Amino acid sequence: MRYILSRLLWLPVVLWAVASLTFLVLRLVPGDPMQQVATLVLDQSQLDVVRAMWGLDQPIWVQYLRFLGNLVRGDLGISMASGVPLTRLLSEKMPPTIELALVALVISSIIGVGAGVISAVTRNRWVDYSARTFAILGLSIPWFWIAIMLIYVFSVQLRWMPVGGRIGIGVDYETITNFILLDQIITGNWAGFVSALKHITLPAVAIGLTSAGFVARMTRSSMLEVLRADYIRSARAKGLQRSRITFYHALRNAILPVITLQGLQFGALLGGAVITELVFSWPGLGRFLLDGILRRDYAVVQGTVIVVAFTYVMMNLLVDVLYRVIDPRLRHA
Repeated sequence: MRYILSRLLWLPVVLWAVASLTFLVLRLVPGDPMQQVATLVLDQSQLDVVRAMWGLDQPIWVQYLRFLGNLVRGDLGISMASGVPLTRLLSEKMPPTIELALVALVISSIIGVGAGVISAVTRNRWVDYSARTFAILGLSIPWFWIAIMLIYVFSVQLRWMPVGGRIGIGVDYETITNFILLDQIITGNWAGFVSALKHITLPAVAIGLTSAGFVARMTRSSMLEVLRADYIRSARAKGLQRSRITFYHALRNAILPVITLQGLQFGALLGGAVITELVFSWPGLGRFLLDGILRRDYAVVQGTVIVVAFTYVMMNLLVDVLYRVIDPRLRHA
């Protein structure tokens, strides 16, 4: 608990630094956030009224203090483009991205860890070379190319999967948490669950295959190091089954750096899956952030970056805690 509390004490400092940097960068970038409004007003006086309404006529230090004051109260602001509070918009945009990231992490973990373990136990054989080739391809091929190929093969040619969206048109469903897969399970709507699962499969696979390359290489190198350890030789000398040595003794210790990698990957996916969300018309946080940047919507960009930073820090904390749970040596460090 002392370790967790010491990490949590730094959370306000990190959020303040992220919020301040985002605030300053947005105002240093050339351009006027009122450009969208300028096409809807009749004269300069009306534009000045709108600018004063958003507080953009004040000195930058006054805007900064007002921004920090609202942030301390938990007020992320109101979108200039839609006039909707950002907390409401983020509650709509975050669940799709979190859901997509979680499914992608499951896919990358299953494929990456499996390929890494197989590659390590069959070192310098054709299976090892095949797994390493897959990992290199996963690291080299960009997300958007994999996404386009998946759409072309499975949506256009085979017609097995839908092209975009979260659920099929005409499918009746009820929204409770906005995690659409979870909502269908809660309501017992299995037809909606199957439709939502089909829609999330291709974007999750596109992201997961790229992440699986990192996971496979990390797992392989970590497994090879563990398999050369003395206690593994002792386990073999005692006549333990090879599968027990591999999965119970070796993988349990080799999985630690993979946990760190996946935790960081999850944080990166929350704000970095923009291209995948655009290709598959996925109404998530990355696409929402990009629209805010293009519109110079200060509240959208600032609030989204702060929420992503908070989630990233919390994921790092969770990874560190899991490290201590899995590795008993760190509990006494």
